[in-house]
Amino acid sequence: MQPSMRLCVPSAAVLGLFCRGCLSRTRNWTSRSFSSLPRKMSRWNSEEPCSPQPPQENPRVLITGGLGQLGVGLAQMLRKQYGTDNVILSDIKKPPPHVFTSGPFVYADVLDYKHLRELIVNNRITWLVHYSALLSAVGEANVALARKINITGLHNVLDLALENCLRLFVPSTIGAFGPSSPRDPAPDLCVQRPRTIYGVSKVHGELMGEYLHHKYGLDFRCLRYPGVISVNTPPGGGTTDYAVQIFHDALSTGHHECYLRPDTRLPMMHISDCHRATVEFMQAPECQLSLRTYNIAAMSFTPEEVAQEIRKHLPHLKVTYNPDSVRQTIADSWPVRFDDSNARRDWGWAPAFGIEELVADMLHSVRDKRTNEGLPVS
Repeated sequence: MQPSMRLCVPSAAVLGLFCRGCLSRTRNWTSRSFSSLPRKMSRWNSEEPCSPQPPQENPRVLITGGLGQLGVGLAQMLRKQYGTDNVILSDIKKPPPHVFTSGPFVYADVLDYKHLRELIVNNRITWLVHYSALLSAVGEANVALARKINITGLHNVLDLALENCLRLFVPSTIGAFGPSSPRDPAPDLCVQRPRTIYGVSKVHGELMGEYLHHKYGLDFRCLRYPGVISVNTPPGGGTTDYAVQIFHDALSTGHHECYLRPDTRLPMMHISDCHRATVEFMQAPECQLSLRTYNIAAMSFTPEEVAQEIRKHLPHLKVTYNPDSVRQTIADSWPVRFDDSNARRDWGWAPAFGIEELVADMLHSVRDKRTNEGLPVS
């Protein structure tokens, strides 16, 4: 069906339903239960497409890797829209008290296929958000573990989403691009060829999701996140994490040692924009999507530019530069800007935070966090 001929149901953006144009492809599909079949007999070995779930008032959401930088905030946003009990956070770590008491939390190891399957079936999950992954710098330090979590874990999630006809969101990243990719800007479709196991696993996920969508009808959705800046969680081993640490250092010691060169420009985004983009993308009717993987962008800056913006509020900030060879090499292979024109056109993406708004919000949030924890603030 040509894009100009697609017809959408207005309520689909709210309810997460299929539009008429998408439903027309499913009229002759025959459903079949896979609950009693061994894994080797899953939909991978069938020519039968994945039938959409029947309409329901609210989705039932499972978030893997939920105690990382993004999971808790996304769960909060989804719970406000769909109800606390409809969004289940999961991880392999013990949650802090405020997370445990804020809504459903379960233990889930993405490498344990059988247990993950039980969670999906027993909780009637319809949307799966897969955040479990090792980030770029940490992954390079332990390639075997990164391959296991980022690729084997992904395949477990893909299999389960296909068997249970879930709407599946798997984030990608700036790290999915490589030194041969266009850098200013990087379009949605181009040569990628990353040189980290993190990036390789993300490209693998993009392509596998697209393949399963076109061959079996899996409702796979993927956004390439830029560097995400948040006060809620400490830096977790990503190449862009300096842009989080610098705010903590500015308000504690007044000195930040940056592991990148001062002129290293990278795409960045405030975490609230990241959460909102994810929710809006998941809610978008499927027939509005011309791609399964989209870039999303907000701003691009260098360490020196963000330091200068912080100095408008804290003139005493001192920044020294001691480039780390691993992370600098990774950053030099990444785009300096994203072209997100397709996301803006197809489902109306638009960021709310620029660098001025981001710096003001982060300084306010970090100051409040340190004060509440009884830590000194300079």
